[in-house]
Amino acid sequence: FIFTGSEIYGGLQNAWDFGPLGVELKNNIKNAWWKRFVSGRGDMAGIEAALLMNTRVWEASGHISNFSDPLVECVECHHRFRSDQLENDKCPDCGGKFAEAKQFNLMLKTHLGATDEKASEVYFRPETAQGMFVNFKNIIESTRKRLPFGIAQIGKAFRNEITPGNYIFRMREFEQMEIEYFIPKPESDADWEEHFEDWRKEMHSWMSYLGIKPDEVHELDVPKEDLAHYSKKTIDFEYDFPFGRKELYGLAYRTDFDLRNHGEKSGADLKYKDPETGEEYYPHVIEPTFGVERSVLAAMCSAYTEEEAPTAEEGETDMRVVMKFPKWLSPVKAAVLPLSKKEELSSVAKKIADDLRGSMTTEYDETQSIGKRYRRQDEIGTPYCVTVDFDSLTDKKVTVRDRDTMKQDRVEISGLKEYLVKNLAE
Repeated sequence: FIFTGSEIYGGLQNAWDFGPLGVELKNNIKNAWWKRFVSGRGDMAGIEAALLMNTRVWEASGHISNFSDPLVECVECHHRFRSDQLENDKCPDCGGKFAEAKQFNLMLKTHLGATDEKASEVYFRPETAQGMFVNFKNIIESTRKRLPFGIAQIGKAFRNEITPGNYIFRMREFEQMEIEYFIPKPESDADWEEHFEDWRKEMHSWMSYLGIKPDEVHELDVPKEDLAHYSKKTIDFEYDFPFGRKELYGLAYRTDFDLRNHGEKSGADLKYKDPETGEEYYPHVIEPTFGVERSVLAAMCSAYTEEEAPTAEEGETDMRVVMKFPKWLSPVKAAVLPLSKKEELSSVAKKIADDLRGSMTTEYDETQSIGKRYRRQDEIGTPYCVTVDFDSLTDKKVTVRDRDTMKQDRVEISGLKEYLVKNLAE
């Protein structure tokens, strides 16, 4: 699913490449999220903002002054750590002492143009949110949306993490699926809390749709002293990863912090004018944030299953590994497997595979025994295996095997696509 980045050159710390299966899984998540939260709703508008933004954006948003972690360095081995994640004052690698803690800004810096001077410094965005805030006026004018409504985007973000790790959980280059949901100026806490609760339920519903087991998800109400500088309330949705309970998604009430700051710092009019009362004000914001890579990782962890399965020998079993993804999420929907490489079977099987590819992601495999090919598809998470055997040449039927139950149905080739499409939609 996922490869080490630049592997033939020894890799690059915490850089990962999504392989053929991984990119299908990732795209399925992004496409389903977009359909569910953007194109499937009338109160949402989508954008795609640039990765590089004017440095004044990050000054106004507070990232240049506030977006940092406490960094300590061991005086013995010179390894660096986040001090707030250490259990004691000794280096976990060598037992040495730490130098005094410093604040380390997490934004990745680069230069535009031909010089490396201070004036040419820009930052890769550490979050997708600011692209939506600075485009608020453009969205209002081009879509004529009325409150409440949201702006959404899927895109890359970059953070120069001190201690990246745990596979794809914490990366320096990652993708976010993020929404800024704008609401009228609250008259009381109950006004914003109602929208906050609606999004809390929506996020739980999405996690269930993703195949994440509800008993492995936990809500953490972030303490006031740990809140981000823009937040009045934040909930972290934590997942029981194999390496511990860690944050999967976040839901924050950002008040009117962002639009107000950008409006005042830029001089642009970012207020919303109520079409009925004529009142002008800065809308408040509820922000649901979904990490793409963390979605992939949690979905893979939840899907991973080891179970006893019957073998070709009567009465015997062995352990099979199967990725029990929801069918919509599976990277490959169907695998076409001729019983042997003989031309009379492979020619029929290849034609079936080509026909299915127009409707679903399909694999064709004619190597190894049929049992080993079934097991490979189980490990990929393929919901259905289609076997072409010698009877297929006369009865014009194929055997369709279900991934989860291992039950086999004999299906007419002429009705195979309809059968698969119907079952994949369940």
